[in-house]
Amino acid sequence: MKKIIYSVFCVIFLACSSNTSTPIKGAVVSARIEASEAGRNVLKKGGNAYDAMVATSFALAVVYPVAGNITGGGFFVYRSAKGETGSLDYREMAPLKATKDLFLDKEGNVIPGKSTVGGLAVGIPGAVAGILEVHRKLGSLPLAELIQPAIALAENGYVVSAKQAKSYNRYSKQFTAVNGKVTLYAKGYKEGDVVKNIPLANALKEIAAKGNAGFYQGWVAKAMVAKTQATGGILSLEDLKVYEPKWRDPLKFSYKELELISMAPPSSGGICLGQMLKMIEPYDLNQMGHNSVESMHLMVEAERRSYADRSHFLGDPDFVDVPQDHLMNEEYLLDRMVNYSPEKATSSADVSHGNIIVVESDETTHFSILDSMGNAVAVTTTLNGAYGSKVYVDEIGVFMNNEMDDFSSKPGEPNMFGLTGSEANSIAPKKRMLSSMTPTIVEKDNQLYMIVGTPGGSTIITSVFQTILNVYEHGMEMQEAVNAARFHHQWLPDNVVLEPTKFDTKTIEGLQAKGHSIETKYSRIIGKVDAIHVNELGTITVGADPRGDDAAATH
Repeated sequence: MKKIIYSVFCVIFLACSSNTSTPIKGAVVSARIEASEAGRNVLKKGGNAYDAMVATSFALAVVYPVAGNITGGGFFVYRSAKGETGSLDYREMAPLKATKDLFLDKEGNVIPGKSTVGGLAVGIPGAVAGILEVHRKLGSLPLAELIQPAIALAENGYVVSAKQAKSYNRYSKQFTAVNGKVTLYAKGYKEGDVVKNIPLANALKEIAAKGNAGFYQGWVAKAMVAKTQATGGILSLEDLKVYEPKWRDPLKFSYKELELISMAPPSSGGICLGQMLKMIEPYDLNQMGHNSVESMHLMVEAERRSYADRSHFLGDPDFVDVPQDHLMNEEYLLDRMVNYSPEKATSSADVSHGNIIVVESDETTHFSILDSMGNAVAVTTTLNGAYGSKVYVDEIGVFMNNEMDDFSSKPGEPNMFGLTGSEANSIAPKKRMLSSMTPTIVEKDNQLYMIVGTPGGSTIITSVFQTILNVYEHGMEMQEAVNAARFHHQWLPDNVVLEPTKFDTKTIEGLQAKGHSIETKYSRIIGKVDAIHVNELGTITVGADPRGDDAAATH
């Protein structure tokens, strides 16, 4: 493989960037500067990208409790310096006592809130097992050394940002209601406050000393089970004993000159991303212009059709037959666009899944890592909803996930993100719920080109889709591509969601004239992309999303 000479436009904090001639050896881009620095410092000590993944993951569990975690799960995609690729599924699983009708009343109707808040919403955590599996297979430095930065952050404290203070205070009443008392993050915070979490430090020490046994057995496991059951859940010690992460073949596909490496099911991200790119490939997106009415119309129509397929076909491949090859077939995807009109929107009522013979939170988190050797890592991890189930385990200082909502509580009924699911994603013991997480690595001319991913629930896939196109089709620098206004369509509900104040009246009216319904009552930021780009000259640019407290650390 051709040796790449690295130089960089450093993005050190939020969206602030400056040109520098100083070559760098590695970069970490995550939701918090403390976590990025924890990973970067590991790289400076001689650790590889996989070591930095471990340090960054545990640090996020301390400084970003809305989504960073040891009690959730995620997906890991890597590309080694030699071009070898792989992916690890450490998604949560349904408890052994889970049933298909877990969230239904006697009449078969979905019980509001049961799958999102409280102990019954908790799936078997996969985060710790996944992180430690990455370390076992690919890491180089001692585990205890990699967890120590997170322990120090928990013991010494981290500074609350303005956005964090607003978030903690917004959910404080719900934290108290679920837990029956005022817990750590319900105490009321303002910007500049310092949060120390000694129970979490102690739990991290237990993991550092005992590995998986320090989390899935012993006092940490007992604390999680006791609190989950006390708040109505069914998580058991046996559930924790049976959990295992799974190495899976990543999904690989092309778009023009690009080769993409993404997550296969139980993530829907890779398949949907591949479908959308293939559906628009015959068209000249560059000529249409960035976020023009013409290009947005085309992309929305591709998003509409892909999300319809997502709803019907996708689920845990260990439980259902996911027709992956058919869904990614070029002829099939061309046929999906046969009724596409450049002039008129297709009604979602007229778009079903394709003919083949044979869900999620805004508060996920993603980080991207590149080391001096050229090893690339893309990781997306989550508790599902913000602060998961809101169940807080005082003994270990963490929130439990609410991943059970990513199942189809009842086929045809939407989840908390409006995603409609089918029988393929129904609840079953030890089954992994469908996800939109899309950690992705991109190659161009057999060289590393991009590392990208984002939180955002159902908007994850469309955010990654648009960010890749911003760079490749529209020639944007990485930070510009991350900053650019985003839009989203997910088949149902049949609305185009636009980020607030980012699109002018002419664009909105142009889309409406083509028949698109524009959601104006519920507009929001879409995604918080953290990405790294390597251009044809080997120059690295990094993008940390200003929509959050995201930051890059380089050396």
